[in-house]
Amino acid sequence: MIFSPIRDFLPAFAAAGAAAALCLAPAGAADSDGPRHAIAMHGEPALPSDFASLPYANPDAPKGGALRLGVQGAFDSLNPFNVKSGSAVQALVGNVFQSLMARNFDEPFTLHGQIAESIETDADRTRVTFRLDPRARFSDGSPLTATDVRFTFDLLRDKGRPQFRAAFSLVKSVETPDARTITYDLSGANDRELPLILALMPVLPAHRVDAVQFTDGGFSIPVGSGPYTVASVDPGQAVVLKRDPDFWARDLPVNRGFYNFDEIRIEFYRDPAALYEAFKSGRLDYREETNPLRWRGGYDFPAIRDGRARVDQIATAAPKGMQGFAFNTRRAPFQDPRVREALAMLFDFEWLNANLFGGLYRRTRSFFDESELASVGVPASPAERALLARWPDAAREDILEGRWSPPASDGSGRDRAMSRRALVLLKQAGYAIRDRKLRDIATGTPLSFEIMTSDRAQERLATHFANGLARVGVEARVRVVDEVQYQRRRQKFDFDVMPGIWNASASPGNEQRTRWGSESAAQEASFNLAGARSPAIDALIDDILAARRREDFVTAVRALDRVLLSGFYIVPLFHSPEQWFAYSTKLARPARSARYAAPLFGATLDTWWRKSP
Repeated sequence: MIFSPIRDFLPAFAAAGAAAALCLAPAGAADSDGPRHAIAMHGEPALPSDFASLPYANPDAPKGGALRLGVQGAFDSLNPFNVKSGSAVQALVGNVFQSLMARNFDEPFTLHGQIAESIETDADRTRVTFRLDPRARFSDGSPLTATDVRFTFDLLRDKGRPQFRAAFSLVKSVETPDARTITYDLSGANDRELPLILALMPVLPAHRVDAVQFTDGGFSIPVGSGPYTVASVDPGQAVVLKRDPDFWARDLPVNRGFYNFDEIRIEFYRDPAALYEAFKSGRLDYREETNPLRWRGGYDFPAIRDGRARVDQIATAAPKGMQGFAFNTRRAPFQDPRVREALAMLFDFEWLNANLFGGLYRRTRSFFDESELASVGVPASPAERALLARWPDAAREDILEGRWSPPASDGSGRDRAMSRRALVLLKQAGYAIRDRKLRDIATGTPLSFEIMTSDRAQERLATHFANGLARVGVEARVRVVDEVQYQRRRQKFDFDVMPGIWNASASPGNEQRTRWGSESAAQEASFNLAGARSPAIDALIDDILAARRREDFVTAVRALDRVLLSGFYIVPLFHSPEQWFAYSTKLARPARSARYAAPLFGATLDTWWRKSP
């Protein structure tokens, strides 16, 4: 990938965690009325209640040593949960802040107990009850109770990020009959994912969090119940995490083999070249490479040659998702899908991939590419067409038939056929070239806009796109802003066009509302960059969340994919088939990685360890 990811926090809350040792029901009874050790979005959890450890962790991994990581960008807050924290330290989620349950990343969407030792729901998922582990503690020694869970729920529902507010507002009522039990009434929500989303909620200490000041940023040291505490902060520059020797859940089965470093130091670099040089010099222990040219020719330096570091690449089964330039449809030039489609034609991927990226990338064709959820190349099934029949114009026929894919140039960099195709669409939308500029035929106003970027890699891509647009008389100005300004403008939708990443999981769900739902289009800090407003999209997201069977779920996701592609909200860019990375040979990792994890090893290499001297 090229861009810093735009994160959907809810799925990230369980980057790693613990499964309850006290399992009260076998894995066989789906959605029973009794408490269970785990829950799957569809079907049954793969692991039995007495599993010893997750299959992608080494339960015998040694503890100790330090891990040194680098991140591009900066940060202005240690609170990753409120609207003003666009540049908060994301490594705190999972390490400092725990959620009620944790994901098994070998399955599309299955959760095991963590703070909650069990979950209980009915067949229709109209209610959910969590029973808390009596051993759960915050790092200051205070017991974690249902009061803390209720406090966090109320706080995030009222003052949290849009994805919290959107999901938690569906809850009808909450009860805490005792210190270890919390029950949510979900009747009327018609959302089968909601119990899992509530299970992924982080739990904050009611006695340490100021609800009045919660929406403010700042560098107050947070208190959580996770395996690490924040040891020190250099604002905007570095954060140091220390492993908590009294971590209450260290012996739970799915914590075995996790959180092996005594210390994790995370340094922030504004310049990507400086970040690369820091790894090259041995200052950092791990690096995920996103530059294909550097991957091909930049890893022949002394540390690699003498065995102090090595490179590797691994493919995953997770959908590849979408990265691209988002058109802000809240602004006039981009409200016509013909304009958006025409402008997207002028991004010349074939030339770029051959001349700048060494042919290492693949063009992204779907919001769930390289998975069973992708619609491209697959004719719509009768079930999909039945879903889409409610909105006859929501999906184009070529997309329904599986014939569409992003237009491909001849790779010469001078493909006039693509420009001619774009001009035909632009003429239909009311534009024509006059005096070498593309103008609105009715008003004579030139079509011009700004592409906002935050680093040189984004700038290079945006400049390439702008050069293609110039061939048809469109003026696209590329502007680079710093990370903090970039995030603030993104949150307020103060841009014409900007890059973004829409990561995909094997079980998309509630996050689609904050990416594409009509309500999120006007909700500050939502991930609906494009400002999409469509009753078809809204209803298909509801269909995804209401699906009981995996096949119905896949049908609804593919239908959503077709509608999103038909809207041309994004200029699709590209993806790598594998994750590229380099690391110090003083580190070790398990023999296999999680099937659906993306990135493969989490933000802080949760299953890795440092070798003994």
